[in-house]
Amino acid sequence: MVHDIMPGTEEQLNKSMTAGYIGFDPTADSLHIGNLVQIMTLVHFQDAGHKPFALVGGATGMVGDPSGKSTERNLLSEEQLNHNLVCVKNQLEKFLNFKDGENKAEVVNNYDWFKEFSFLDFIRDVGKHITINYMMSKDSVQKRLETGLSFTEFSYQLVQGYDFYWLFKNKNCKLQMGGSDQWGNIVTGTELIRRKADGEAFALTTPLIKKADGTKFGKSEQGNIWLDPAKTSPYKFYQYWLNASDEDAANFIKIFTQRPKEEIDALVIEHSQALHNRKLQQELARDITVRVHSKDAYEQAMKASSILFGNSVTEDLQNLDEDTLLSVLDGVPRVAISKSEFRQAATTVDLLSEVTKSSIFPSKGEARKMILAGGVSINKLKLTDVAQKPLFDLLHGKYLLAQKGKKNYFLIEVAD
Repeated sequence: MVHDIMPGTEEQLNKSMTAGYIGFDPTADSLHIGNLVQIMTLVHFQDAGHKPFALVGGATGMVGDPSGKSTERNLLSEEQLNHNLVCVKNQLEKFLNFKDGENKAEVVNNYDWFKEFSFLDFIRDVGKHITINYMMSKDSVQKRLETGLSFTEFSYQLVQGYDFYWLFKNKNCKLQMGGSDQWGNIVTGTELIRRKADGEAFALTTPLIKKADGTKFGKSEQGNIWLDPAKTSPYKFYQYWLNASDEDAANFIKIFTQRPKEEIDALVIEHSQALHNRKLQQELARDITVRVHSKDAYEQAMKASSILFGNSVTEDLQNLDEDTLLSVLDGVPRVAISKSEFRQAATTVDLLSEVTKSSIFPSKGEARKMILAGGVSINKLKLTDVAQKPLFDLLHGKYLLAQKGKKNYFLIEVAD
């Protein structure tokens, strides 16, 4: 998990308990799995006996970091940023110990020390210590010179550098960690501490995670995979990890879980001996889903997975909450009918053909034929009688799940 490390950092960490921090971008009210590398860095840091700070950038979120960005981003209001800060802290509490011990975690907001800092004071007390040549040499600046870089973004490394200086002076923070694209901003902080406080500070960065096929980690067809269940359902979250390639799963389980090396090595061997069982993916998905959401959410996701891909039963379907049900059936064809149409259907054959306007079966004859062949289910209950009345319990009072053959599903939505 280490990409770059400043000389002397390892000696400092081995010498005594060290306070260190990572900055988190508060421009959304949830972290996403792209943040998990940094969260796990703080988890390991705290487990090793050190004191982690999570800096949530209420001030820098108003400015925008050019690192890794091709365009300038929109700036947020103070009210929106404060809401985001609360949400992010709640998510970090699932990973870090904020409650007790000498090395309990703390969240700090750089808006607290920047809100009274005037522009003139800043350029006098901070700007004079770092030269333009030094700032221009940074990769994050060089890459944006051709497309354009505002003074706001150019000054970002000074603002982040001052964060490190403030934490060094006020919280005895000697280490800043982050992704490898943050190296330039981090060492600006160590340089400011050296020049302004005659102090010694350290830097450590982690590699940027990519998938084995070269695509960006943490993205899906729908965009970011969020830690907030309202933005990415636990089922979709679980499925993201479950669908990882063998090569990615072998890498991710080392980064995103706290399992010891010996256990991971044994899992890799077990996985290689029966690739079809996808043991690595299952263990990875379980570990992270339980940590980010809960054991109950993981078990719901497991049951939900079996709806389409396993041997689930009617009870499993009925026990799914509505959000999970709809998340599982995202992409399944939907057929809308009214309650009166549902009640007037004389038989299930009528329901699956005429009432649903031939969306499931084009004719009664085809529906009968497939029911007699044992190829039709409603709410995971196999139909056997072509004269059966459609007296099914509606899921959440408004849904029926029809299955035609092994893989064709239809969600019938019964509206008032």
